[in-house]
Amino acid sequence: MAEHLLSTAVHDTLPGSYVRPEPERPRLAEVVTGARIPVVDLGSPDRGAVVAAVGDACRSHGFFQVVNHGIHAALVAAVMAAGRGFFRLPPEEKAKLYSDDPARKIRLSTSFNVRKETVHNWRDYLRLHCHPLDEFLPDWPSNPPDFKETMGTYCKEVRELGFRLYAAISESLGLEASYMKEALGEQEQHMAVNFYPPCPEPELTYGLPAHTDPNALTILLMDPDVAGLQVLHAGQWVAVNPQPGALIINIGDQLQALSNGQYRSVWHRAVVNSDRERMSVASFLCPCNHVVLGPARKLVTEDTPAVYRNYTYDKYYAKFWSRNLDQEHCLELFRT
Repeated sequence: MAEHLLSTAVHDTLPGSYVRPEPERPRLAEVVTGARIPVVDLGSPDRGAVVAAVGDACRSHGFFQVVNHGIHAALVAAVMAAGRGFFRLPPEEKAKLYSDDPARKIRLSTSFNVRKETVHNWRDYLRLHCHPLDEFLPDWPSNPPDFKETMGTYCKEVRELGFRLYAAISESLGLEASYMKEALGEQEQHMAVNFYPPCPEPELTYGLPAHTDPNALTILLMDPDVAGLQVLHAGQWVAVNPQPGALIINIGDQLQALSNGQYRSVWHRAVVNSDRERMSVASFLCPCNHVVLGPARKLVTEDTPAVYRNYTYDKYYAKFWSRNLDQEHCLELFRT
């Protein structure tokens, strides 16, 4: 299976299966650079200011960066090193984990959904389910030797960070601090370690095309040296270059639904470049599969009726994976 992976070879030309039709290409020269990205200092002693900043960012952008988030810089560096170490393993070692089955909890794959898509994306990724950690950790890669310990520690700390953010998001909507965490049930958690090799023609393809995340909250650890994340804001694609030590937070589809559309699940994409590899680690907090989701009752009034009908996350997730990544917002299928 190693031949399916981009990370097992050097590529001098872009295969035709990765070339986007002309209207769907990234148009990198039109991307806005240097835009202000909202920053929330989670270390601030002013709780009201933190909550207000989170709410403003969720409402205006659908994403923000957090600093003083409590995850130590040494752990963050170790996570990036462990991810790079994995993708530099010999092809035959990586191939043991390869699968194109989206239902597999632990798998190495490429693109997005190679069984369904007609044009591929320029990325390989390692998908790891993380909760309950003791259940999944034994099946994680044993190489590099520190991979399980490093990634396992990071998963636990990211989960706690996510719950802290849920509290601020809930409060910013005028809800109880515990609302989001409780409404989403015993949450699943998974992680994607993304690897984007140098691409011979980055203007013709994507690492990932424009999409929103189907989960509740995404916490992204970006490569500090190589940019690639772009977010749609005010009708323009904006390059995201985080502050040193920051993590990028974006609202997923489920928080848009729970907020009754007040907060936005942001469209974002990953682009590639011709001379440097790039890596990112995306951590996803997901609702319990069978929990019933929909707008918080307190946010539904005569003046602000429910935007979305109630549904279960497993139904939502099945719809998400049955589509192409860059089709219409999946939440549109669940409008009232």
